[in-house]
Parts: sequence; structure tokens; C-alpha cells
Amino acid sequence: MPVVPRYAEIDQQGVVFNGHYLTWFDEACTAFFDHIGVAYPVLIAAGLDFQVVHSELDYAASVRWRDDVRVAVGCERVGSSSFTLGFAVSRHDAGTGPHTAVTGRNVYVVVSTCDWAKRAIPDWLRSALTTG
Repeated sequence: MPVVPRYAEIDQQGVVFNGHYLTWFDEACTAFFDHIGVAYPVLIAAGLDFQVVHSELDYAASVRWRDDVRVAVGCERVGSSSFTLGFAVSRHDAGTGPHTAVTGRNVYVVVSTCDWAKRAIPDWLRSALTTG
């Protein structure tokens, strides 16, 4: 997923403020679900949703205003009621190619939209996560 850091996302040190990476991860998660054929409205119509229960971020390099950035996402693990998505933020520099700036992962738990209680991952969603 392409991202161009906006001026409002830059902190006093001249780099993307750390909290914005989680927003980018959330947007990349939605794009990933679209890519694997499970659009968010389909999930909600099935009475399911998912919630972040754990996040990790590791910084290797800075991302600055107007850098050419991509956020890659892939499913790293599928459990009985949770799954983990891994993210890699790469900065694409002219002439030198992509450089990984930030990596991270979110652990999500599948919940019911009726009572927000944890639910087992249904087979159709498990299949989409593992083959997407």
C-alpha cells in the first residue's frame, strides 16, 4: 500500500511521529482484507469483527515528509481465535531502491458483533488468511 507522509504526520524531529505507523498498519490491514476477498462489510454482515490486542513496532530508519513509502502486510500466524499480521514500511529512494524503515505486527482477536466476545475463526476466514 503506497503512503506519502503528510506534513501533519511529522513531529518536531522532522520524522513521522510513531503513532502514525499504527494508523498506516490499520489502513494496510483493511487493504489486505480486501485483497484476500474479505471486505470489511462482508465480515460485519457475518456478525464478526476483530480487535487489536497487541502491537509491536521496530524502527530501523527514519521516514520523513513526502518520502515515497510502501506498507507491505502479510499474515504471520493464525490461531483458534486470533491472527497476527506483520507489516513492513519501506522507504523508496531514487537510485538506491527500497529500504526497510519500520517493521511491526498486530495481533487481532475475532469477536462477535452481538456481544463483542471472542469467537473462533471460521473456516472461510482461516482459509482466506492462510492462502492470501
